[in-house]
Amino acid sequence: MQYGFVIEGGDIHTITDLTETAENAGWDGVFIADAVAMEADNFPAFPWFDPWIVLAAMAIRTKRVRIGTIITPVPRRRPWKLARETVTLDHLSGGRLTVGVGLGAAEFDGGFYKVGEAVDLKIRAQRLDEGLEVMTGLWSAKPYSFKGEHYNVQQMTMLPGPVQSPRIPIWVPGVWLKPKSMDRALRWDGILPQKYKSMERLTPEEVQQLKQYVDKHRAESTPFDIVVGGQTPGGNRKQAMKKVAPFEKAGATWWLESSMMSSWDKLQKRIKQGPPRPD
Repeated sequence: MQYGFVIEGGDIHTITDLTETAENAGWDGVFIADAVAMEADNFPAFPWFDPWIVLAAMAIRTKRVRIGTIITPVPRRRPWKLARETVTLDHLSGGRLTVGVGLGAAEFDGGFYKVGEAVDLKIRAQRLDEGLEVMTGLWSAKPYSFKGEHYNVQQMTMLPGPVQSPRIPIWVPGVWLKPKSMDRALRWDGILPQKYKSMERLTPEEVQQLKQYVDKHRAESTPFDIVVGGQTPGGNRKQAMKKVAPFEKAGATWWLESSMMSSWDKLQKRIKQGPPRPD
């Protein structure tokens, strides 16, 4: 099991400081959100910065931790531009990038509904699938072309390719247990499991069932991450490990801690306390 921290919103300098703190405290990864302008009655106001610039600063300040997005909404990005940005960051970080991708929160992010981007779920799903095909095709550093419903690429070679092989890891949300959603996640390198029309997290028993599903249905033999998360009490290591252990036993490979509603002082304190890793 590896342990990461998700930092959502906040000042760019604070985020980079916290990333360095996380590395020193023993966390394995630090991930940030990707949004333009979130607006909702029950959503707290946060400043949002361009994720690739922030991640570049995070990469420079660290040497070991993985960095990445949770999540990048591929349907509102041009996949060839995203391919160039991610390869650049992969080189800058020395091969430490993981890209979490998804459909995007179209109903909340003004980067969708306020600027004319498609909000229809079916269209966003198509753009996600096509966008990932284009992005990974360009990562090959070989002549590549693509013709789809939403994107077309005439033969083009994008150099250099990523540092990581066979590619930069891609994590995709998968709704348990919706076949189309699960099949999409299994084509890539990791799953961010979700319950259908519910904000509740999967239980360890459900994670175990998901692991069995992955082992049965995934064709590729490359490593595959099952990413779960929540909050653990940093001041009580025994209780923290007790909460995480059943997920590790069930087959989860990453635990992502998040404290979205915490003050920055509390967030820094929790990061300094370190991950709920067994001694």
